[in-house]
Amino acid sequence: MAFQSVTECDKQIENGISSMKDDRERRTLEDYSIQSESFWEATKGHDVRQNIDALLSRLPANKPMDILDLGCGPGRDLLTFKQLGHHAVGVDGSLKFCKMAKEYSGCAVINESFLSLNLKAESFDGIFANASLFHIPSEHLLGFLQRCYSWLKKGGVLMMSMPRGSFEGFRNDRYVHLMEYAELSSYLEQAGFNIVSSYYRPTGLPIDQQPWLAVVNQK
Repeated sequence: MAFQSVTECDKQIENGISSMKDDRERRTLEDYSIQSESFWEATKGHDVRQNIDALLSRLPANKPMDILDLGCGPGRDLLTFKQLGHHAVGVDGSLKFCKMAKEYSGCAVINESFLSLNLKAESFDGIFANASLFHIPSEHLLGFLQRCYSWLKKGGVLMMSMPRGSFEGFRNDRYVHLMEYAELSSYLEQAGFNIVSSYYRPTGLPIDQQPWLAVVNQK
């Protein structure tokens, strides 16, 4: 599968295309689908502009960029990128989220699991992975990051945000792989990325009250 057009993405949404081969991913996506409405109510007001700015600040200004939102959920950040004048495409393994995102943002959305996602090389200026890639099991993470690298144009940027920690396994019905900077940076560097900045969120708090790690990477 390679992203071709809004029409193609719409067809994928209607058919509910998903080739999930990993039970951990299947259970996680099922839980997100079950909790889709409550998740949207809990997260639609979250302010992640710091992360959006961190991505866009590394890209050419004053012209539309092709942005891939990995794990777009109900479409909050897709709409922001669109309102900023960019061409945004979402990806989510939850069919419910894909339908919600398309309706909310008006952007193209691909219904596919991360482990099955296969896009055309050098298609995007930026990849926005806000609170999503920490669901990928450790044995699949390097390979997926290498694919992200291939999907970016030369000089393209991957913005990745995830909860901090040192744990891998199920928390409730969602599989998580939590890392601190040293471990995550090793994966990113092995995938070929140049790490250009990192920070903890929310800003202005002691580090033990900053549960989120964000890393900006360039091809």
